[in-house]
Amino acid sequence: MKVFSEKEQKKVNNIFFILCGFFITNAIIAEILGTKIFEVNLFLNFNLSVGVVIWPVVFIGTDIINEYFGKEGVKKISYFTVILISYIFLVIFISTKLKPADFWLEVNNLDNSGNYFNINYAYNAIFTQSSGIIIGSIIAFLVAQILDVHVFQKIKRITGEKFIWLRATGSTLISQFIDSFLILFIAFYLLSPENKSWSLNEVFSVGKDNYLFKFMVAILITPLIYFGHFIIDKYLGKSLAKKCKDYASSTSE
Repeated sequence: MKVFSEKEQKKVNNIFFILCGFFITNAIIAEILGTKIFEVNLFLNFNLSVGVVIWPVVFIGTDIINEYFGKEGVKKISYFTVILISYIFLVIFISTKLKPADFWLEVNNLDNSGNYFNINYAYNAIFTQSSGIIIGSIIAFLVAQILDVHVFQKIKRITGEKFIWLRATGSTLISQFIDSFLILFIAFYLLSPENKSWSLNEVFSVGKDNYLFKFMVAILITPLIYFGHFIIDKYLGKSLAKKCKDYASSTSE
């Protein structure tokens, strides 16, 4: 059964492509940058993964795609993102195995203080991630996305079109609780080389900090979710926007 006219379908496709590009770009950036842990000293001290800084943008993308395109929309883009992430990690791995040119090593063999610097080692150290981190990030990402989409739709069935903030924030807080600990447990405890393995206390400590940061940001970015809805509704028009949401809800039951 045809749901949208040809003109409507073109508008809907445009929104979906833009949201997909927005979602995929930020998810990939978060995955690539996620190996570095940094410290934030505000009213609390946080040890955070750099990827956590980008994930709030992914939250917004997930919730908006879920609202207008339902479970299937989120699942399709999540599976496609995993394929792209895997491909990127494969290309990066191959690049680290290529023999470096001698002149490249020579012109970059000193740091700013004049000390010997092995740029090939630095390149490999930055871009090479262990199999545990790759597997952990992909599993945690998929589990969190699937959990998020189901919680989002369950809340929506109860609240209807009202309380966008509740289903967006509620689904994010639940899914990211699992994500924050699962990726660290798999990557740095379960599959990490023995000499680099974290203790469960370290997993809990960094996971707790990551989740607290996500918790606060998920609440703070709520206005951006409403702004995203406003822009999309303006582009689609109220009638077509409602048709999208209704169709998304009907296919998510």
